[in-house]
Amino acid sequence: MEIQIAALVAPVTAVEFLRSTFLLTGEGPVLTVYALRPRPKTCTTLSVLQHYRIHGIRPQSSRTGETSGCGQSLNDLAVFGGKAVQHVRLHLDDEEQQFEMLSPLIELDDWVLDARWLPDNRLLLCVAVAHNGALLLDVTTGSVTARHSCEEGCLLYSALLIVHRFWPDTIVIGGTVFNQLVLWKPEENGGDQHKAPVARRLLGHRGVIFSISYLQEEGLLASASDDRSVRVWAVGALGGPGGEFGDLNPTCLRVLYGHQARVFSVHLSPGKAFSAGEDGACIVWDLAEGGTVFRTLKGHRAGGIRALAVSTATCNNSNWVASGGADGGVRLWQVAEGQEKKEETSEKLSDLTFSGLGTPKVVCLTGERKGWRNCEFVVCTDSGVVYIHRAGEWEMLWQGSPDFQSYCLMTTVSVKCSTGDVDLCAVGSLSGAIWVFLVSQPHSGILLSAGTGKTHSLIWQRGGTRVHLLASGAEGLVYRWSFGVTVNDGSLHLNTLSLRPFLLPPCAKRWLTAAVLLQPQSSWVCGDRRGSLLLFEEGVDSAEGYMEGKQTQPLKPLSVLFGVHGKAGVTSVCEYQGLLYSTGRDGCVRVFRVRPSLRADSEGRWELEVLRVQRACKGMEWLETVLFLSPEEVGSNDEVVPEDDTNNSRETRFVIVGFHAAHFVVWDPVRQERLMSVPCGGGHRSWSLWPFETGVWPGYGALVFIKQGSVMASRPPVEMLNWAEEKPGGLGLREGIHGRGIGCVCRLGRVGAEEGHWEVIATGGEDTSVAILAVHPKSGALKVLSVITDHISSVRTMVAVKKKENQPLSVLLVSASGRAQIHCYRILVCLDALRVGLTCQVIQVGRHRLDELWERRRNRHKMVKMDPEPRYMSIAVVGEKDGCVLVALACSDGAIRLFSICEAQRKVHLLWETFHHQRCVLSVATCSLEDGQGNRCALMFSAATDGKLSVWRLPSPMTDAPTTPCFEVPTHQSGVNEISLWMEDSRKDDSCLLTVASGGDDGQLTVVRIRVLYFGDSPFQLHLLGQSSVPLAHASPLTALKILKPGLVVTTSSDQRVCFWKVSSTRIGHVGALCSHVADAAGLAVWQGEDPNETDTQARDAEGDSQIRHPELGHQSSEEGLARGWVLVCGQGFQLLRVLL
Repeated sequence: MEIQIAALVAPVTAVEFLRSTFLLTGEGPVLTVYALRPRPKTCTTLSVLQHYRIHGIRPQSSRTGETSGCGQSLNDLAVFGGKAVQHVRLHLDDEEQQFEMLSPLIELDDWVLDARWLPDNRLLLCVAVAHNGALLLDVTTGSVTARHSCEEGCLLYSALLIVHRFWPDTIVIGGTVFNQLVLWKPEENGGDQHKAPVARRLLGHRGVIFSISYLQEEGLLASASDDRSVRVWAVGALGGPGGEFGDLNPTCLRVLYGHQARVFSVHLSPGKAFSAGEDGACIVWDLAEGGTVFRTLKGHRAGGIRALAVSTATCNNSNWVASGGADGGVRLWQVAEGQEKKEETSEKLSDLTFSGLGTPKVVCLTGERKGWRNCEFVVCTDSGVVYIHRAGEWEMLWQGSPDFQSYCLMTTVSVKCSTGDVDLCAVGSLSGAIWVFLVSQPHSGILLSAGTGKTHSLIWQRGGTRVHLLASGAEGLVYRWSFGVTVNDGSLHLNTLSLRPFLLPPCAKRWLTAAVLLQPQSSWVCGDRRGSLLLFEEGVDSAEGYMEGKQTQPLKPLSVLFGVHGKAGVTSVCEYQGLLYSTGRDGCVRVFRVRPSLRADSEGRWELEVLRVQRACKGMEWLETVLFLSPEEVGSNDEVVPEDDTNNSRETRFVIVGFHAAHFVVWDPVRQERLMSVPCGGGHRSWSLWPFETGVWPGYGALVFIKQGSVMASRPPVEMLNWAEEKPGGLGLREGIHGRGIGCVCRLGRVGAEEGHWEVIATGGEDTSVAILAVHPKSGALKVLSVITDHISSVRTMVAVKKKENQPLSVLLVSASGRAQIHCYRILVCLDALRVGLTCQVIQVGRHRLDELWERRRNRHKMVKMDPEPRYMSIAVVGEKDGCVLVALACSDGAIRLFSICEAQRKVHLLWETFHHQRCVLSVATCSLEDGQGNRCALMFSAATDGKLSVWRLPSPMTDAPTTPCFEVPTHQSGVNEISLWMEDSRKDDSCLLTVASGGDDGQLTVVRIRVLYFGDSPFQLHLLGQSSVPLAHASPLTALKILKPGLVVTTSSDQRVCFWKVSSTRIGHVGALCSHVADAAGLAVWQGEDPNETDTQARDAEGDSQIRHPELGHQSSEEGLARGWVLVCGQGFQLLRVLL
């Protein structure tokens, strides 16, 4: 058996720049180089530290940039982590880059904290180790030529070597476990032999010290600590000839507080300090201004930043800042020297100094397609006057009658005509009067009437060469007109056509807030102030009949989704590539579609169907609209190109626009980051975003809004900045996933051909999200297809129901979490025709919470509420019946619950529950039996913290549910974390052999063999044939166990080993193990895949070859024709293993 690493996502623990044109990163043992120019891209990767994790990369400055005989640039690197050091050479040229390991892995007897090349000798490396020692290492032979230690032999959390030309000039700075910085010199001997005294001791931190940085030009030392602070010390010149210790009495110049959690990294540069920590923020400090915050860089998800690197100043006086996160992502920012201070992603604001009559109440943009420099702002005041801002000056456009005073309602739109684009403006009043005019000809407009009462809203909507105006009047009537612009004798003329009005359903707040016209169906989808979505169908004779007075009855909605966005109302509705998107002040984006009605009495009619709900970030409740990502923002591999006509209605990546507290925010729900943030003061204000007309987010934007009677813009109209340098979230070189641990993983299926296929998986994390990912086994590439944030607690278990390998991939995914919450989704994934991208559609099928079920019970005041929100620990599929999927869940309150998921009705029902175990149930598994007459019955296996395995017979239907198991056997001394089984049928005597494998907190692997005899409806007869176990299968609790194939069991544990076991009728044999690079392993997913060249005679038995190999990432086996299995282990990241059987 051979095991290969196909893909790895782990915390990035090391980043380092190489000549400001390349970036080196360490992820687990894998070393990666990125080229930063002309466009950042991954060049090559290599696994260099075997089972160690890279914590530092040190280029050799004396060799960096040297060329070989073939013109390649040679760069020697010292890569270290754990107790290992590796000497690596990076070959760079214009066409390719490659790594070369120059020596075997050097393993030391202590943890390596820092390493620096000795300039006087290219083959000697100075190394600082964890027990306050320093040694000189020959990288060619791996031998230690000198070893010294400090008198204070305590444990260090961090160390910094200050190396000049020679080893005697070296100074060691250590951050001790006692929250101190100690400075000592390796060559100075103290009382004991080779013991050096402490020359300087810096006190002040109240926590351990994680990182140290020294700026030689200014004699400054910086330290980052567990106490959430960064301290800057004036220490003077350190090292140099004779090994100077700088100032005799070093002083602390600055104590910098700004992080909300532990600070892991710090870096000093002239005039600035950079720090990064567990809060996921990289703060740039201005030391020249007293240590104030210059800029805050955010882009990583939960879990924090584990590595930080800052390049030297480039030709444009700017620094590249790179960060590696616990989410496995790598981000890049550019910080310029002359850049003004900026907090987080907040944009610079300017006051447009409005000086007209009245107070501005509404602001709109015109001329949007001309670019930000040529945009014009139209403002309506409470005096009924409309002004326009052109070339830095305000001009009066139009002044209305007294009916238009004290109440401001205005909107603008761009319409095409034969001379180009022209802008229309509509102004509403309290009396129902509406004035519509061309911005270029404001006094030759048209006066319309929307009834006799107040005009509640005005909405423009484009429809081909014409535009439509919808005005909400009294009693739920929505008046409609169609406008066009013609050119006669060189002048513009506005023509109008009245359309049949809409009638909204009765409710308290009866007016429209959003509308969109669907061209093929001639239908309207609208949103009202009550939070409802409505579908209206446009009749072919609506316009002519209404004008002739033949039809006076308004149109009523064909379909209503009442109050789906809550009482705060719908804020926008838009259509993109066949799907509809709505936003509301309930903090949700709803993705829905128009489909033929399924009701028998509504044949030939249409109705609205919600596919899924996407929530924004925590605290972002006031949503305004969505914008769709441009191909440049998504990336070429994420561009949505439909595979065929049946896949036109595929969800597209979008960003959410809304208000978060006092900020206007553009939020990416997949990457979980802010793309733009403007401190505008919060909602309840008029605003316009540029660019907005196309509905596509290009990666940058500007906002104009009204605040306290002033017209403000996030960018001055006369100033255009470099958007690439100002990108708030930085540039993502590698996309991260869950910042916290991954608790469960589930394979959904395969998309694409064998040679270039993608494996689609779902992961559930401690950050309460479910991520749909695509992994390319051949290259190790990873794509985040969708992030689902519906859970309110850690996602602990999930299961997928898929009937067959079909294209496009369609899977029912059921996820369960704490707080007794279940969510069900239909996942559709397909590859586009050009094979440059994947599309993913998530459809919400149903959800369930036990607490909601309790609230619906009658006489609940007479009942005892045991555990309102238990945790779901494990899930298994029982089977399908009458179009419903039955699933069993193990619960922390001691119950086993059986649920029915009806996809057609979008309901999840609780069918049965039992509290037999009386303690936390940790695992559940199922199997289906069938006798010779075709009679089927399901068996369920459960295990709790008492170590017993229980077997249940589940009847069909569940009217006579069992109260006690039909069989029990002790298997472990403590909790059983997972159960897996396989079945061998024997149809001759209506019996089968079940082999049940289990792993527990005692680290033991147990296998139980049970023979089941069944005869139609007769009682089952279960016989225990044997039980075997491996007491110390792992050195820590066994957390996950799966069956790769009958007889081959895969286990993992927090000891980071993935073990393979051959199970026979008499014994359990260990056939191999691999040290995983995933810490805190919590879940497994396994599946089998066949090589296209495989034949039955070529397959090898797994026990016949137990050699375990560790090739580099992405390496392909030279052996052809082997049965292939896949193992995916998750924890702090995940690792995909290719197993050749």
